[in-house]
Amino acid sequence: MNPNHETIPRSGQSDVEEFRALLAEQGLEPDTFALFWKIILSHYERERRDLAWRFTTDPYPILVSEIMLQQTQVERVRRKYPEFLAAFPTCADLAKAPLQRVLAVWQGMGYNRRAIALQACAKIVVNEYSGNLPSDVDILATLPGIGRATACSIAAFAFNLPVVFIETNIRRVFIFFFFDGKDGVSDREIIPLVERALYRKNPRIWYWALMDYGSTLKKTIANPNRRSAHYTKQSKFEGSDREIRGMVLRSLVSNPQQDEKELVRSIPLSPERVHEIIDRLAEEGFITRKGKTLIIGDR
Repeated sequence: MNPNHETIPRSGQSDVEEFRALLAEQGLEPDTFALFWKIILSHYERERRDLAWRFTTDPYPILVSEIMLQQTQVERVRRKYPEFLAAFPTCADLAKAPLQRVLAVWQGMGYNRRAIALQACAKIVVNEYSGNLPSDVDILATLPGIGRATACSIAAFAFNLPVVFIETNIRRVFIFFFFDGKDGVSDREIIPLVERALYRKNPRIWYWALMDYGSTLKKTIANPNRRSAHYTKQSKFEGSDREIRGMVLRSLVSNPQQDEKELVRSIPLSPERVHEIIDRLAEEGFITRKGKTLIIGDR
């Protein structure tokens, strides 16, 4: 079967039942994967999401989207992505921008360390690779804020390379189809299936299709990822270190030079904890101390 999403017939719940019956009868044989392709790609034909970062093959905007999508819901990224690219349309623009400006545009995304990592990536790409993002996964994985999975996703979406990786929606799909009723499913069990199922002629389309199917699953059934060995609930945000970090950085974005004691007093949480967060932000390069004054960035 040729898994071309433009010619695959539509499929429904009966196909899922057929797939599970075929998997039980034949195991991991070509016909099993052919049916899997049909189900996933026909769903993509009907239900694909029109996400802005899917309408480009320019590696820089794809890098921005992949960093933004780390631990952040698609809808929030959908709103911020065009604003960020309007402010920093090229890798060179981001590399030379003041950190205060980068963080100001990033506001609302959370996990602000991603913004500083993204700018650090841009500086390396400009200075070491003439502004051209490398396609090699091993090189990508060495860039700030980019682990192996993000490096592979950039390689797939920017360069259409047949790499193998897992993210939350992909994990959800494979647990749903291949591990029905099983708990404690590890990524080590899933990875060989992702590799065998990969449509190597067009990895970009295939991974988009998997992600869209996984997004639909989350909305229609009990989340299969709860059966993953790696499943953890996100910690409470209110009163967390993440909330304090955000409050400190928002204050400094609006007023980039502040007396440390005054800033700490302005945050209605434990002064000791706020000082600890400021120490960490300074270690990470978000802020600089000059005497008693806090300055955003390294100026």
